[in-house]
Amino acid sequence: MSKRLRSILFVMTVMLTTMVSAQGDADESLSTKQQAIVCIAAVTAKGDLLKLKAELNAGLDAGLTVNQIREAIVHLYAYAGFPRSLRGLQTFITVLDERKVKGINDETGAEASVINDERSKYDRGKAILEELTGVPETGAKTGYAAFAPEIEVFLKEHLFADIFERDVLTYVERELVTVSVLSSIGGVEPMLRSHLNICLNVGLTPNQLQQFVRVIKSTIGKKEAKAAQKILDEVLKNKK
Repeated sequence: MSKRLRSILFVMTVMLTTMVSAQGDADESLSTKQQAIVCIAAVTAKGDLLKLKAELNAGLDAGLTVNQIREAIVHLYAYAGFPRSLRGLQTFITVLDERKVKGINDETGAEASVINDERSKYDRGKAILEELTGVPETGAKTGYAAFAPEIEVFLKEHLFADIFERDVLTYVERELVTVSVLSSIGGVEPMLRSHLNICLNVGLTPNQLQQFVRVIKSTIGKKEAKAAQKILDEVLKNKK
């Protein structure tokens, strides 16, 4: 084999390796849309409406549909409360109106599919929770579920049936909304731990969750990111 041919083959090998490595890195990263969901959810939970306007514009520019963003803001009320969610929706209306004035027509996107399932909402919610956690919902109720059984019913019927069942967002996207809110409001470490485990169960990778924490740091702050990082480290350590 000539020296020239060997050089050409070497260069091609390096290029191919670089391309494969770059593809691997891309697969291990949150997409631009996913990062936008994290930012929108986190800032809405914090109640920083001025910053939210910028994040909403960025999310729309990244390709999120109106319905996807609206669904994310609706979803987070289950974790941050109606006041934060409603203020987020009001801010979103303002942003959409301002964009229309500028001649920007954002894609509405798909509506939620009709649910054709004869099971009770409790049973549907229970099945969804089992899918999210990978853990069967069997045995006697303990903790808050035993102390306040009505809230356990609310969680199954409303959170995991009424909300999670809506397919405007995927389970991955809904979990990104959830951990973003929990990281931003703070003081809910057990819930954040549970949902970070769910993130792994529905397909997010450790590297993607590390990136999630970095997005929280740049969007919300070092304090919130440090607390989230501590919980994530514990979750990943227990997975080994």
